Amino acid sequence: MAIIYDATLTPDKPTLIGSWLDGRPWTGEGPDEVLGTYRFDDPKGEVGVEVFLLRRAGHLHHLPLTYRGAPLPDHEEYLVGTLEHSVLGARWVYDGTADEVALDCFRRALNGEQEQAELEVWKDGRSVGRRPQKVLITREAGEEPEVGESGDRVLVPHVLESEPRGRWRLRARWDGGEAVVAALT
Repeated sequence: MAIIYDATLTPDKPTLIGSWLDGRPWTGEGPDEVLGTYRFDDPKGEVGVEVFLLRRAGHLHHLPLTYRGAPLPDHEEYLVGTLEHSVLGARWVYDGTADEVALDCFRRALNGEQEQAELEVWKDGRSVGRRPQKVLITREAGEEPEVGESGDRVLVPHVLESEPRGRWRLRARWDGGEAVVAALT
């Protein structure tokens, strides 16, 4: 269960994401249109894992992020930025494609061992209800990998221009669209 706090974030997530995307060569330029998000639960309950689907410069982007209470050693190049959470304090936000906690969540989901998180809203230290999912993730069989591609490699692309190949895939569905967002070779 992912806890969504009624909190103020400084900067807010769209501002943080937009600033980070501006510095990536694969994004193009233009305004961001957030299509939705989904989350996974870290089994240890220490790291937040949230994934954004957005459009920018005519391309569909898939941005897994991790939220941590302290810097992740040796991951400075993957730091999206920091933000102040009015309930949890300082958060270090990382590109989840380089964070083993997020990659392990994708691996478990691709192996049928983990579902996307349910969203529980908290206010003033208590649960006030659940938030409906706007992006639904389902696991589906893909195709066998080609010779030389086999293994347990998790593919989590940032740009969703073609469907990643793999024996298992995760498909995201949201109002007005769908795409394969991860694969296990």
